[in-house]
Amino acid sequence: MNITQVSQGLDTIWVVLTAAMILLMEGGFALLEAGFVRQKNAVSIIMKVFVDIAFGALVYYSIGFALMYGSDKGNLIGITGFFMEGDLSHLPANISHDTFWLFQNAFVIAVISIVSGAVAERIHFKAYILLTILMTGLIYPIAGHWIWSPNGWLAQLGMVDFAGSAAIHALGGFAALAAAHLIGPRIGRFGADGKVNIVPPSNLPLASVGAFILWFGWFGFNSGSTLSATHPGIGHIAVTTMLASAAGCATCILFTMMRYRKADPPMVINGALAGLVGITAGCAFVSDAAAILIGAVSGIAMVIASEKLESRKIDDPVGAFAVHGISGTIGTIAVGLFAQPGATKYAGLFYGGGWRLLGVQTLGLIVIAAWGFALAWLSLQLIKKFTPIRVSRDEELIGLDVGIHGVPAYSQEHDFLDVDKLRNPS
Repeated sequence: MNITQVSQGLDTIWVVLTAAMILLMEGGFALLEAGFVRQKNAVSIIMKVFVDIAFGALVYYSIGFALMYGSDKGNLIGITGFFMEGDLSHLPANISHDTFWLFQNAFVIAVISIVSGAVAERIHFKAYILLTILMTGLIYPIAGHWIWSPNGWLAQLGMVDFAGSAAIHALGGFAALAAAHLIGPRIGRFGADGKVNIVPPSNLPLASVGAFILWFGWFGFNSGSTLSATHPGIGHIAVTTMLASAAGCATCILFTMMRYRKADPPMVINGALAGLVGITAGCAFVSDAAAILIGAVSGIAMVIASEKLESRKIDDPVGAFAVHGISGTIGTIAVGLFAQPGATKYAGLFYGGGWRLLGVQTLGLIVIAAWGFALAWLSLQLIKKFTPIRVSRDEELIGLDVGIHGVPAYSQEHDFLDVDKLRNPS
């Protein structure tokens, strides 16, 4: 075995392990969202996560990966790599095409999971399957090509997004906003007089465990994006990831204590996630101090954004837009301000790089946010022509677990259930 083969072997192990860490984040999404929603909708959350993984992987393998990483056409789209066939010689040479696909597949599953939380407790299961297919096969891959394919038009302009504050989180966050706005709030969430009714989380310890799993997986998300076990920046990426998340969490503790006179647990949970989202674009390019600032600003902005959504009667049960859309926005722009000299082609504004990188980051963010919002909106309008996008009133009131899936998450029964009555209640 020569040194090249050893290096490729190490890189393969590194990428596969970090891809597995990212896939484990789906367990985090499941626990976080199930803990935030009402008890009668916990199974619905779990079922959507299985849709994310199963349909997301199959669609991305057959279509999405080619559109995202295939040979470039017009700086807009990939045209090879459907079913992993055709010319893929332009992909990274240090790992196999299969290994590269596996890592990117973990990313695409995370994108649709962001949307899942914003439409929890009222989206129709059939509609969600169709939305997952469109998000993983079309919406995300095309936007990802613009940023991450070397010949994508935003990449050509010099846009920098190391692990996806824009490509994953802003895109998913603004798609989530469109979906939540179009589907409408949960029954009783807002009163006719404008009153905001609080929906208590069903299980905050469960949500907390979900957040910790996401926190753990994020080190694979960011550090794994090096695609190399010997990359010299892995340690720094891990440190900035830790500092930003800690700053987001700590800031939310202090900010909610001042704002509400008590530390708000759901906000604190989301504060840690906001810091993680915020640092994702620049984790390899900014200093430790900048990472702390990015995390802190993301945490505060998340709280304010959550309040603004409520004031506009937009119902986002888990804070998907505030965490991913807003923090993804902050993280993308922050690269244009704080990127250190030599870390990127153009340094950030505060490091003497001028306005070039900040301008490109801002342009890219606007394009990605608009694309995510518009395509999610249009997709749901199209889906509505074939199947309802929202469950019936009765199904929503009884809960999606029983109303759609026919089984409660937490059974109070001590005897066997009559299967025929469950399937044919009439």
